[in-house]
Amino acid sequence: MFDNQKKPKGIKRIYLATINSLRAFQWLYQHESAFRQEILLLVLAIPTSFLFDISFKEQIILILAVVFIIYTEIINTAIEAVVDRIGLEIHPLSGLAKDLGSAAVFISLVVASSIWFIILI
Repeated sequence: MFDNQKKPKGIKRIYLATINSLRAFQWLYQHESAFRQEILLLVLAIPTSFLFDISFKEQIILILAVVFIIYTEIINTAIEAVVDRIGLEIHPLSGLAKDLGSAAVFISLVVASSIWFIILI
């Protein structure tokens, strides 16, 4: 049974949360090709943002647009994991949940592409 009073607090909580997050990033990198592709996109976007005559604020916006794609991919993967945990049988609501997560990633890609287009044009 979960005891809310025994949860780690302070620096220990931050440390454990960091360990959990790093484990999640490692899992994503090993198992999700979309995540690896988006990390590659980020690695390419950072130096690319220096090639244009834009302000530092605009560079940050371009980079954060790609980070937003990665964030959305993580949420999508979490939704897929929960759906698969509940059951692997085909169910319309399971498919809908996965499709909605995929749509969120698609929207983040459209938003990021639009930001890059608007800033660079």
